[in-house]
Amino acid sequence: MDSLKQLEVVRYEARFAEEWNAFVAGSKNGTFLFDRGFMDYHSDRFVDASLMFWCGGKLLAALPANVSGEVFYSHQGLTYGGLVAGEALTAALALEVFGLMNGFLRSEFGVKKVVYKPVPWIYHKLPAEEALYALVKVCRARLVAREISTCVDLERKIKLAKDRRGHVNKAVKSGVRVAESCDLGAFWEILDANLEGKYGVRPVHSAAELELLKNRFPEKIKLYTASSADGETLAGVLTFETENVIHTQYMAASPKGKTLGALDLIVAKLLENPGGKRYLDFGKSTEDAGRILNEQLIYQKEGFGGRGLCYDTYEWEL
Repeated sequence: MDSLKQLEVVRYEARFAEEWNAFVAGSKNGTFLFDRGFMDYHSDRFVDASLMFWCGGKLLAALPANVSGEVFYSHQGLTYGGLVAGEALTAALALEVFGLMNGFLRSEFGVKKVVYKPVPWIYHKLPAEEALYALVKVCRARLVAREISTCVDLERKIKLAKDRRGHVNKAVKSGVRVAESCDLGAFWEILDANLEGKYGVRPVHSAAELELLKNRFPEKIKLYTASSADGETLAGVLTFETENVIHTQYMAASPKGKTLGALDLIVAKLLENPGGKRYLDFGKSTEDAGRILNEQLIYQKEGFGGRGLCYDTYEWEL
């Protein structure tokens, strides 16, 4: 336990980028969303307050974060955040990390509250829930939001629902073809029109931002499209792919694509050819921090054999 006395925390600076990225890549639960090449694309919107925890001169853990007023977030610009843990992080060390962090946040940032979003367990490469224990024991954190996503275990798939199978068969009979694509523009027109027309909102990322990120992470961010025999783009699924998970970041179909079942065919192809991934995560189907369940949306996802995965948010006062 002598190593606990050597624990220290520093605020992330750009000069640490290479070390940060190497640590995230080799961590128990980090994904490319924590790579600075991804995080920093929207650095103009957030005051970065990411932390790095060292023990005995070695990087033990990192926390992607930002600060706004008197609140410390992990991280507002990411779907999930939380402590990124190295293999050396034990339960005892995690308790020390959070105790040290709380004192650091009070003295260096003057914040009064922490909002914390842990990485869902399917994204872990090794068990990494020491931080969840520390949240309760050290921080007395409370669960303030629980949102539900829909996830398919690709090694134990549930049979597609009858209506989903019908849409897939219709697409196949109509000659719809599915392939990986680089044509973000055509897909974006469909996606933007869908979100604007149905919800009155725009995609979280702009087309230019996604083009930038896709170029930076070509093996992690992929676009799969469904086209008619004459080459018309009917539907698309943009995925964020980590070591274990295919996450469908955006899914959309044109009116014609919906009629032909084009989107269902893309998903069916992803389920058939997961490229070595264990899970397919369709993302959340909730609104207002989980208080409202979009039953129609989650019904469609469950029709592909998906079942519930929670995305949680915790808070505590300092």
